[in-house]
Amino acid sequence: MNYINQEFALISIVVVIGIGIFSQWLAWRIQWPSIVIMSIAGLLIGPILGNINPQEALGNLYSPIISLAVAMILFEGSTSLDIRELKGISKSVFRIVTLGAFIAWIGGSLAAHYIAGLSLEISFIIGGLFVVTGPTVIIPLLRQAKLKPRVASVLKWEGIIVDPIGPLLALFAYWIIRITSIETFHYSDFVPFFVDSLAAIFAGLIIGILVSFLVSKGIFPEYLKSPIIICFVFVCFIIGEVIMHETGMLAVTVMGLTLARTKKYIHSIGSIGHFMENLSVMLTSTVFILLTASLTKERISEIFTWPILCFVLAMLFLVRPLSIWISTFGTELTIQEKMLVGWIAPRGIVALTVSGYFADQLVADGYQNAAILTSLTLALVFITVCAHGFSIGPIARKLGLANTESSGLILVGASSFSVAFGDHLKQMGTPVLITDTSYDRLLPARKLEIDTYHGEILSEHSEFEIDMTPYEMILSMTGDAAYNALVCQSYIPEFGYQNIFALPVGKNKLNSNELPPSIKANLLFGEDETFKELNKKINTGYTMKNMEINEKKSIQKEDLTVNGTPLCIKKKNGGIVPVTFKDKLMLDEGDQLVILVLEH
Repeated sequence: MNYINQEFALISIVVVIGIGIFSQWLAWRIQWPSIVIMSIAGLLIGPILGNINPQEALGNLYSPIISLAVAMILFEGSTSLDIRELKGISKSVFRIVTLGAFIAWIGGSLAAHYIAGLSLEISFIIGGLFVVTGPTVIIPLLRQAKLKPRVASVLKWEGIIVDPIGPLLALFAYWIIRITSIETFHYSDFVPFFVDSLAAIFAGLIIGILVSFLVSKGIFPEYLKSPIIICFVFVCFIIGEVIMHETGMLAVTVMGLTLARTKKYIHSIGSIGHFMENLSVMLTSTVFILLTASLTKERISEIFTWPILCFVLAMLFLVRPLSIWISTFGTELTIQEKMLVGWIAPRGIVALTVSGYFADQLVADGYQNAAILTSLTLALVFITVCAHGFSIGPIARKLGLANTESSGLILVGASSFSVAFGDHLKQMGTPVLITDTSYDRLLPARKLEIDTYHGEILSEHSEFEIDMTPYEMILSMTGDAAYNALVCQSYIPEFGYQNIFALPVGKNKLNSNELPPSIKANLLFGEDETFKELNKKINTGYTMKNMEINEKKSIQKEDLTVNGTPLCIKKKNGGIVPVTFKDKLMLDEGDQLVILVLEH
């Protein structure tokens, strides 16, 4: 019997992880918010079809697994924060996470009391918890919506900073209820709460400094850095939980922020960031499926009652906008930015997990109407996730806070060819940015009014000086083969392997047919079209022309009857497909083939 239970638990874990990642892929494929797909998937395999109940399958391990996953997600989110992102928005962010959070706490508490019908004591607990947004829901939305950097930074910083603040406010309200119910109550009884909170902050700070020091001294081999840092995250979380329940999230957030501050001094801390980000994506989808699949039909049916629905509407259209508009009065945010930030506040994993803990505690303390907390939280999470997930893109575009241009290209290296290529793409309506470390080499591009960046594209500062949002491809076309390879390798995590390309500097020693397909797909143009040859052609009268495609066909490059060198395909939907060493070209009716030809 025990063996069957273990096997069922194992199957449940694998199914949940698989469905979670599949939901992320499906959301990307159909351009839906990933959180919405994950919620629907969890509800389908759980309460609707009754295939899996992770809470029953995992038993006592259910809550610890979710807690550790949330700790890891919070840590990854806080390490991704860089103080340089606050340039021009620091006042707004500070106001939102302090005054704005306080207003949201009071407003949410009053809404829970007067609209949802909860007692005042329970309302202040749930009101504190509902100030959270969090990286588990905000970051997937930002990744999909492609907002302009300033408003995206505000939402990201708010989500990560208030995530541990919400449970702390709820815990503070819970302490007030318990302490004031004692006949011998004295204000000094609050001292342990503040001492424990400071102790959790101190623990996160010390562990963060310790990890930075150990890594900088080369104590750990490269292949063990990520596993060891993850272990430190878990230790930090447990220390925080031992100090006081629900302060573990505070401790790991402080640890992450500490590492984020040292990252620019210790490069190796940043080198594991992509692994942490991938792990965070998997954990986010897994935990969301776990939570939604564990719900019961009875709990879901409680959502569709007027008090709960009216409470959610009040949180959406009254509490959130007021907290943002009041807290950001007189700051650098524009009216459009305030409108978007005042609307976007989806709740996620932290709200669901912590509300379950407080519901159990309050029912045990004799507050019977606290049993509705989980249903109330589920309603707020699911409705805000759907409403904000589907609306963030259209509203951002309407307010002018999203990039609506067709996806562009970054050309690394200013040469005669790259400037001519960039100018031609620009005339075709494709956003182009040319980067180079030499101001003089960028002058021809500036005269043609092409966007340029004077600086080192591999520098950490470039991430904050260049708005990467309009660009989906990077073409490294300098005269240094090793540098081109390094640029491509460095930007794979940001752009994806299929969107990074390099221009050969000299003729490859290998025949084109001997190159593996993976290499062919990332080397630009053709065997004979090297950096020197292309620049020579531009300097001797060659120009770029567009050839209209009148039928859909797949054609070998040697069978292409054009008197010139194919460079790229401008798709009828506006996208650009560079021509590479691959033998075949996929052409559709309505496409344009850009070729380099000699002007007679």
